[in-house]
Amino acid sequence: MEQDITIKITDREGVTHEVMAPTDMAMNLMEVVRSYELAPEGTIGTCGGMAMCASCQCYVINGTQLPEMQDEEEAMLSEAFYVKDNSRLSCQIPITIELEGLEVELAPES
Repeated sequence: MEQDITIKITDREGVTHEVMAPTDMAMNLMEVVRSYELAPEGTIGTCGGMAMCASCQCYVINGTQLPEMQDEEEAMLSEAFYVKDNSRLSCQIPITIELEGLEVELAPES
């Protein structure tokens, strides 16, 4: 069953965008950011979503329950710039119905 969810994404200029994300296309949050062109081309997801760079780092603003962080994501964030307690790699957040209402802010470009 097709269902879109609403996510609020604050870009690197501080502008908040309310976007619709499909839950039936096996997308992740980084791909949603790219599809809405909320970051300049080539500045987000440069590793292709493999948790091997931190270009898609974001800060989770609200208490939406996310999937548990895996070792690869944790290791990448331990080496990244501008990391906060609420940092996640958006490529590691699959778009599911449970993310309805998620609010994130893109981390500064490193």
